[in-house]
Amino acid sequence: QVIKCKAAVLWEANKPFSIEEVEVAPPKENEVRIKITATGICRSDDHVVTGALAMPFPIILGHEAAGVVESVGQGVTSVKPGDKVIPLFVPQCGECKSCLNTKSNLCTKNDLLLGAGLMPDGTTRFTCKGKAVHHFLGTSTFTEYTVVPEFSVAKIDSAAPLEKVCLIGCGFSTGYGAAVQTAKVEPGSTCAVFGLGGVGLSVVMGCKAAGASRIIAVDINSDKFAKAKELGATDCINPKDFEKPIHEVVMEMTGQGVDYSFEVIGRTDTMTAALACCQYNYGVSVIVGVPPAAKNITFDPMLLFTGRSWKGSVFGGWKSKDSVPKLVADYMKKKFVLDPLITHTLPFTKINEGFDLLRTGK
Repeated sequence: QVIKCKAAVLWEANKPFSIEEVEVAPPKENEVRIKITATGICRSDDHVVTGALAMPFPIILGHEAAGVVESVGQGVTSVKPGDKVIPLFVPQCGECKSCLNTKSNLCTKNDLLLGAGLMPDGTTRFTCKGKAVHHFLGTSTFTEYTVVPEFSVAKIDSAAPLEKVCLIGCGFSTGYGAAVQTAKVEPGSTCAVFGLGGVGLSVVMGCKAAGASRIIAVDINSDKFAKAKELGATDCINPKDFEKPIHEVVMEMTGQGVDYSFEVIGRTDTMTAALACCQYNYGVSVIVGVPPAAKNITFDPMLLFTGRSWKGSVFGGWKSKDSVPKLVADYMKKKFVLDPLITHTLPFTKINEGFDLLRTGK
């Protein structure tokens, strides 16, 4: 039956979240209803608030979470009620060209490119004050209960601490995978990471795990440097401390630029700076931050002509349904840490305070 619960509804752009009572419909065929126990706040959610990522309103945001299956619709075989799960904002249907190709992970059933904010059948499972409320990226985790398609959920180890492994639903996997999967950083290589939020720090961890000899961390907030060093950064630089462009600073520090660079902010100026600071012939630069809507990049094509590669990475290049349970298993075996990425733990009703902490770089 219908569940009534609390959710953080965003009625329009540039307004705070409103904690409302919503009705969550039961799962239809091939759908799963999940009780969300922990959710992270990600900059991509904030991009919808500011309008940098275009989505329809009203909407329930949130895409980095963990919870327990409450009920399943007809035909669901991969999870059952009581299973611990992580919702997947990059689905894995297992049938489309992307899913069938070993080189790709962005399943065509994703809602990142389309931005429809609906379930696969074109309808929504959320109602508030008699109004239909949109879903976000097939996940919508800023609610006590959500409904997701079966191809957007992964069953994980029943012993996993949900308040930690929720980060594997986006931030950690996105950053760590950008280094080990997309860039394929090699032992002894040099790296530069632009942006030291949770995802940027996860890139630093990925570079370190891959054996990079030098990891240059770049951020305009020097308060982030201690944690970056703790997680593996060898050098930390603040663009505000230099007269010259930051890519020139990195070039001078490394001789010919880094082997790998990562833009983990979502700004076009830092994307071109990251490209320019990698080695002119074999350097690889990876765009990890969500690009702002309606912004184009202008750059000198000579930067690419000499041999550099520019790549994008969504969800760290992982095939989600296959990889998330394995990443959780790796966490349980202590192959990486998640605690340093968690700065604050707040009750759900204080979600607006959480976003304030994000926006002030805390």
